[in-house]
Amino acid sequence: MTTTAEGTASSGPAGDDELPLLRLRGVSKHFGPVQALTEVDLDIPAGQVTALAGDNGAGKSVMIKTISGIHPPDGGQMWWGGKPMRVHTPGEAAALGIETVYQDLALCDNLDIVQNMFLGRERMHRGQLNEESMENAARETLASLAVTTVRSVRQAVASLSGGQRQSVAIAKAVLWNSKLVIMDEPTAALGVAQTAMVLSLVRRLADRGHAVMIVSHNMNDVFDVADRIAVLRLGRMVAERPAAEMDRQIVVDLMTTGVSTRVAQPRPRAE
Repeated sequence: MTTTAEGTASSGPAGDDELPLLRLRGVSKHFGPVQALTEVDLDIPAGQVTALAGDNGAGKSVMIKTISGIHPPDGGQMWWGGKPMRVHTPGEAAALGIETVYQDLALCDNLDIVQNMFLGRERMHRGQLNEESMENAARETLASLAVTTVRSVRQAVASLSGGQRQSVAIAKAVLWNSKLVIMDEPTAALGVAQTAMVLSLVRRLADRGHAVMIVSHNMNDVFDVADRIAVLRLGRMVAERPAAEMDRQIVVDLMTTGVSTRVAQPRPRAE
């Protein structure tokens, strides 16, 4: 049987007073001759939104798939809650509390909200689907995230707007006692109002104590919601700082050249 936490308990690199939920040190991944990630260091703390920025081909998708168990790393070490971690499948990652919402959302249009949220994890009672239990759990999860725009949990997913679909996908991730929710381009192709709704939901996740990691090309969205920003360039982590110490131009500099000598310009914080 494959284990998801290998070795003895460890606090990771010495000298840390407070451990992040997830820590990566020297993580590398290659596909044949292509080096996708090279000795990446990254901390993802609970209760905060960490944005992962980078140009196309920087390694963002490989990074989230490495964390979520699709592409186990070839080198380096990951710690989960201070203990060495190695996940080999998405199921092992999910068992730890890592859920990933990909850009395509993986929702089935021909099913309703409840059926989507419990797809592959249906609750049974005496050999039959426990519809009442699943309905109540879906309704409670959406309510706990203040998702109020959905008319009914029995509404067909095909009838939902883009923002509602994203909210259902996030609620599905939260339903399974996730500790880290990873989101790939959560506001892609959404309008202004729907984007605001989804970003508000992302913020509520962090405020509830979840670690949240978002991948986004939209710098406005990143600075609206992120507490911390990590920048990948050509598979290397070139910066990992509080969002307050960066601005859009600094992030663009780091994405394109790997360095920036600029000082962040003061900016108003969204209420």
